[in-house]
Amino acid sequence: MTGRVNLKIWLVMVVFLFGAALPAYAGSIIGWGEQVVDSTELAQKNHIAIAAGGYHSFAFRSDGTVVGWGRNYECQANPPAQNNFIAISAGEYYSLALESDGSIVGWGSNYDWRENWCGQATPPDGNDFIAMSAGYVHSLALKSDGSIVGWGDNKYGKASPPDGNEFIAIAAGWYHSLALKSDGSIVSWGNNDYGQTNPPSGNNFIAITAGAHHSLALRSDGTIVGWGYNEDGQASPPSGNDFIAIAAGRFHSLSLRSDGTIVGWGKNNYGQATPPDGNDFIAIAAGRFHSLALRSDGTIVCWGSNSDGQANLHSGNNFIAIFAGLHYSFGLMEDSSIATWGYNPMGQCDIPFPNSGFTNMAAGWLHSLGIKEDGSIVAWGYNGMGQCDVPLPNSGFISIDAGNYHSLGLKENNSIIGWGANGVGQSDVPSPNIDFIAIASGYGHNLGLKRDGSVVAWGANWYGQCDIPSPNSGFIAIDAGSVYSIGLKEDGSIVAWGYNTSGQCNVPSPNSGFIAIAAGGAHSLGLKQDGSVIGWGHNKFGQASPPSGNDFVAISAGANHSLALRAAKPALEIVNKERIGRTQFEYDCKATFTNLYSFAVNNVEFDMIQVPDNMTIIEPNITFGDIEFGSRQSFTSTVTCTFIVDRAEPIDAEKIVWKVRCEKADTGMPLELTINGVDLLEIESTASDITCDGEVNFEDLAKLCLYWLQDEASVDIAPPGGDGIVNFLDFAKFAEDWME
Repeated sequence: MTGRVNLKIWLVMVVFLFGAALPAYAGSIIGWGEQVVDSTELAQKNHIAIAAGGYHSFAFRSDGTVVGWGRNYECQANPPAQNNFIAISAGEYYSLALESDGSIVGWGSNYDWRENWCGQATPPDGNDFIAMSAGYVHSLALKSDGSIVGWGDNKYGKASPPDGNEFIAIAAGWYHSLALKSDGSIVSWGNNDYGQTNPPSGNNFIAITAGAHHSLALRSDGTIVGWGYNEDGQASPPSGNDFIAIAAGRFHSLSLRSDGTIVGWGKNNYGQATPPDGNDFIAIAAGRFHSLALRSDGTIVCWGSNSDGQANLHSGNNFIAIFAGLHYSFGLMEDSSIATWGYNPMGQCDIPFPNSGFTNMAAGWLHSLGIKEDGSIVAWGYNGMGQCDVPLPNSGFISIDAGNYHSLGLKENNSIIGWGANGVGQSDVPSPNIDFIAIASGYGHNLGLKRDGSVVAWGANWYGQCDIPSPNSGFIAIDAGSVYSIGLKEDGSIVAWGYNTSGQCNVPSPNSGFIAIAAGGAHSLGLKQDGSVIGWGHNKFGQASPPSGNDFVAISAGANHSLALRAAKPALEIVNKERIGRTQFEYDCKATFTNLYSFAVNNVEFDMIQVPDNMTIIEPNITFGDIEFGSRQSFTSTVTCTFIVDRAEPIDAEKIVWKVRCEKADTGMPLELTINGVDLLEIESTASDITCDGEVNFEDLAKLCLYWLQDEASVDIAPPGGDGIVNFLDFAKFAEDWME
C-alpha cells in the first residue's frame, strides 16, 4: 500500500559564538586514547563479564571483545583489538586476557614501582591455559591438566606455586597467592605478614579471591570466610548462607547474594564498599578503591573512587563543548552545567557548587577553570603556583585557557591576563596587550591570536614553540600542545611548529579543508569541513587514531587522549496532520537543529539527500538558501518536502541522510555536515501491540486499521454492538466513522 505524504518542515537553526575556545553544539561525546570511557557503549546490553584492576576497569562483551577505561599510563586499559577473548583479569598496572585457543596475552607495565623489570605482563607461551589471575607484580595461570604456572616478581615466593595437578581455581594478591583444589581445600603461598597465607581448613570451598593482603573463600553452603589483614574489617565478611560470589579489592570486599543484591564491607573512604541498590546483579568486581557490578540486562554499574575515570560513565547528547586536560576531561552541557571524568588527584574534576551558569571551560594539568555567565572565573584543583588565584577584578572574561601551572584569561576589551607560575615568563603578556581574539596555553608557553590574523607567542621556547613561522598572517585559530604549537589558516590549511619528535607537527596531506584544530601532549587533531577528524603524532594509546565518521563538530586533545563532539540527530516533532486523500496525509513537522558550528554561518542549505528504498522524494526537496544569521541569533523557516512512502514496510530511519551546507561568515569557507538516521518512526504507528491470541476482536480491528492507514487520530475502540464481537455491521460502522 502506498500513500502520498506532504511534510511541512519547520527548520530551527541556532548558532552561537562564545569565543574561539568554545564549540557551541548540542550533541554527544566520543573519546579515544588514554583516560576515555564511552558510557553509551558501556550502557549497551551486550556485556557478560567485568574486571577491576588498580585504577582501571574492563567490560567483556558477548562478541569476545573487551573495552577498558581508567588509568592508562602503561596502556593497561587498552586491550588488544581482538574478538577471541574468553576471560580477562586486571592487575594493579597491567592486564591479562585468555584467548579461545588457550593462550594468554598481556599488556601494561612489566615493572615494579622501583622501575625494576618483573615481567608480570609477559605470560609464558602455551595454549593449554584455562584461567589466569593478575596480581600486583606477579601473575598466575591454571593449565588444563590442573597444574599452575607463575611468573613476574617472585619475592616471598609468591610466583612459585606448589606442584600438583589437582587445582581448579587461582587468585593472586599483592604479595601472596591462593589456589583451590578439586577436593575443595585451599592452598596458599607467598608473604604471610598478616596471616594471608593461612587459609582455613576444610574441603567445602567452591571459590576464592585475593585482595592486597587479605583473602576470601566461599563455601558450598553459601557462607564466606575471610583471613589476613583486617584493619578495616575487609577480612570479616557478613553472616549469611545465601552468597554466590565474592570479590576482594585492596582494603574492601564485596559479595553477591542469591537474590541478586550486593553486600560490601571493609574500607569505604571512597564509597567503594557501598554498593547500589537493586536485585538484578549477576557479577561483581573490586579494584583498589572502586567497584563494578554487572546487571542481568548486560549493563554495568560503577561506584567508588573515580580518580582516573575507572568508575565513570558519561552519556547523553546534550553537550555543547568538550575540553581535554592532562588525563581528565570536561563536557559542558546545554543547561550550563559540567560533566567531568578522569584523573582527579588534586580535585580538578570536583566542580565547585553550584554546578550551573558556565559558558566556557579550560582543563589544565591539575587545575581547571570555568567562566560564569556574569563573566567571572571560577578555578579549582591544584593551586601550588597560584594558578587558581584569579586576579581582580574578576569580571569581563570571555575566554580562558589553562597550562601546566599557569592560567590565561581573555577580557572583553581584548586584553589578556596571566597568573600562576611564571618561571619562564609564561604569565607575562607582551605589549601591546590589545586586539586579542583567542588564547592558548601549553606546558610553559602561550599563544595569542590578534584581530589582524597574526599570532603572538611568549614563555618557554626550548623547542622553538614560540617561533611563529613566516608569514605570520592569515591565522583564524590557534592551540598550544605540551611544547609545540599549531595554527589554522584562513585557507583551511594547518601550520605547526616546535617539538616534533613524534611527528605532531607533520600535518598529513592533503593539508586543506580544515575548520578546527586541537593540540595534545604530542599528538594533533584536525576537523575537516566534511565533519571528519584527522589525527597525527604520538599514538601509543591510539590518541591519534580518531574514529571514522563525518558528523563531528568539535575536537579537543589531552596528554594522551582525544575527544570529539558528535552531531546530534535532528529532532522531528509532529505538530499537525491533515488527511488530503483516502490514503494520503499531510504532516506538519518541526525539525530542530541546534548549534551546528561554533561560529557564525551564512547561506544555509538543508537537503534530504538519501532515503530508504520504500521512500521516494518528490519535488520540492527540503532545500533553502540565502539565510544569513550571526552569533547568538536564530532563524526559523518553513519548507515543504513531499515524498511517497510504501506503507507495507516501516521507514528505515538510519537510511535517511540529511546534509547541511553553509559558509563561514568571516572567511566564506564552505562547510558541510552530513547527519544520518533522523527519527521518522514517530509518524508511523505499528501493529506490534495487536494481540496475537488467535481471536479477532474490535480492538484488533481498530489497531490494524491504524497501522494500515498510518492514521494517528484517536479511535474509539468500543464496538458499536457492545458485545466485543466483530461483525460486518461493526466494520461498516467503524469505516463510516473513520471516513467522516
